[in-house]
Amino acid sequence: MTWKTLWAVIVALAATLGPATAQQPASPPPSQQQHKPAAPAARPPAPPPRPGAKPIFPPPAFKITVATEGAYPPFNYLDRKGLPAGFELEIAQEACQRIKAECEFAAFKWDELIPGLLDRKFDVIMSSLEITSERRKRLGLSRRYYLSPGAFIAAKGAPFDGPPSLLRNKRLGVQKDSTHADWLDKSFRRSATIKRYATVTEALEALSQEEVDAVFGDKVQLWLWSQKPAGNCCEVVGQDIKDNQTLGVGVAAGLRKEDVKLRDSLNKAFGDMIADGTYKKINEKYFPFALN
Repeated sequence: MTWKTLWAVIVALAATLGPATAQQPASPPPSQQQHKPAAPAARPPAPPPRPGAKPIFPPPAFKITVATEGAYPPFNYLDRKGLPAGFELEIAQEACQRIKAECEFAAFKWDELIPGLLDRKFDVIMSSLEITSERRKRLGLSRRYYLSPGAFIAAKGAPFDGPPSLLRNKRLGVQKDSTHADWLDKSFRRSATIKRYATVTEALEALSQEEVDAVFGDKVQLWLWSQKPAGNCCEVVGQDIKDNQTLGVGVAAGLRKEDVKLRDSLNKAFGDMIADGTYKKINEKYFPFALN
């Protein structure tokens, strides 16, 4: 091959390779190469929000206001802070927890209780409200939650701690125009001397002066007097006297007639408290004898 032929081959080969080579840009030196940051790793999905912890006690289902007189200790009275307290208010508080109600307690004058209930100033009366036929006509009364029976009180050591028949031919004191006077009339009109006094206090003073041999009245009231210095002379004697016709059937919570569901709930609460012993524990805090 001649020199001219070799040169022609080299030129033709360069022409063929040149465009392809020109289309590929030269790579920059390693020091000038740009490194893209690595894409961040995908984060795991956030866990769903944790529901709030349930409260220890469920929220109250509803609110009610319980009214009392606050002037009949130990059943109801005002404590040192001026708040209603006593046997009935403890029963009411326990009932409120059982029916899941938020209860407020308020004190009113006795004469304001039934009108205030009917005017919707409050929802329940817990104030030693005796069950009577007249009140049944106006109110929706709960089941009985306490009964203070009739009883006799006499000088300590007197031989009357037994059946009422032991008091025949004796002098018996009683508050006039009362249910206890009615019972004495029915039971002792012909067999004892009945002395009537304007108040129970006057009858008890007569007993302390030995003007009568015994006084008949409400057991709690007589027992409370015996705990005072003036009543240190005497003690409650004999059997409890229960007579629905003359002495009544006990004390109930007062409600409006239309509040049937609330009344039924309270009735169940009172019954459950008696059945499981809670009522007895509250009773024993205030009295050395049962009231139901």
